Amino acid sequence: MKAKQIVPAQRISEVNEYYFSKKLKEIAKLNEAGKKIISLGIGSPDLPPSEETVEKLIEVASRSETHGYQPYNGIPELREAFANWYYRYYQVCLDPKTEILPLMGSKEGILHISMAFVNPGEQVLIPNPGYPTYASLSKLLGINAISYDLKEDNNWMPDFDELEKMDLSNVKLMWINYPNMPTGTAATRELFEKAVAFGKRNGIVIVNDNPYSFILNTEYLSILQVEGAKDCAIELNSLSKSHNMPGWRVGMIAAKPEFIDWIIRVKSNIDSGMFRAIQQAAVKALQADQEWHDEMNRIYRERRKLAEAIMDELNCTYDPSQVGLFLWGRIPDKYKDSYELADDVLYNANVFMTPGAIFGSNGNRYIRISLCADANKLEEAFSRIKSMN
Repeated sequence: MKAKQIVPAQRISEVNEYYFSKKLKEIAKLNEAGKKIISLGIGSPDLPPSEETVEKLIEVASRSETHGYQPYNGIPELREAFANWYYRYYQVCLDPKTEILPLMGSKEGILHISMAFVNPGEQVLIPNPGYPTYASLSKLLGINAISYDLKEDNNWMPDFDELEKMDLSNVKLMWINYPNMPTGTAATRELFEKAVAFGKRNGIVIVNDNPYSFILNTEYLSILQVEGAKDCAIELNSLSKSHNMPGWRVGMIAAKPEFIDWIIRVKSNIDSGMFRAIQQAAVKALQADQEWHDEMNRIYRERRKLAEAIMDELNCTYDPSQVGLFLWGRIPDKYKDSYELADDVLYNANVFMTPGAIFGSNGNRYIRISLCADANKLEEAFSRIKSMN
């Protein structure tokens, strides 16, 4: 008997495998062939969390009573630690009982927020260039993703005057991400004030994805600092970049109680609470003093200089005021697009860099270097690229 063919859900045809998922497989094969690729692509911090954080994880994990299911909205100690962290660094008051929702990494928050606020067929605004997950998750959920331009000549900021000219009647949500990834543009109070005013005027939820504010940055800004922001704004944050904990998967949502309630209705039907030892270790991480963050930034500043030297060697131009975990540069005219430059460097210098085109069409003439490699690797990458040229 002939078996009936099994086919995937239609939504699978709407998205491709994540770029880094595919590229890392290729790099693994190159390494197997002895190429010894230096990866300057992904923003996965190579430095460890604070010693106290790791010690707390070990201590709590060794207790027999800590391995059961945990609350869907996180343990009270973690919500309290997030609230204290926001008040200490951002001067934002959050009620730990009702205005904070811990997440297994902020990436899952993109899914939960989308499902809580946007029906299939409705629209969301996503930045171009921007984090690819904003668009891919929208497609998976049957949401219409409408891109808005970020351009270098406007310092990679949204043009709200242009957005106001659009038909916004079916738009439910707008994703912004400042400090910006991939461009490194710092957040400003003026930007957040404009975003909140835009959201209020048009009944649009503004979500600021804010994992980079502690890296190479001296002013910690949150969209929730704007008066009345909680009426329409949500902020995602994460310990992945700021506290060197990408594999731990600890993030958070900050929003007014009504929004948190809607989101947890989604989240509680998708996952359970994170491992208690991780939550209690995250509490310890959030208590890190300013000196710890200063030391991390001292290391990143050294790496940034080396990344700039690589950009210079490739004849790329860049804004030296960038903040965050990456360096974003415009490629020279001799390359047809960022994929060509990235492949040239990968195959001829054994160095992996991220083509800006994966972040949208406005990133096509740009390349991104991650600072998540130590100085020795960055120096070796520079030498390889210099010899290539």
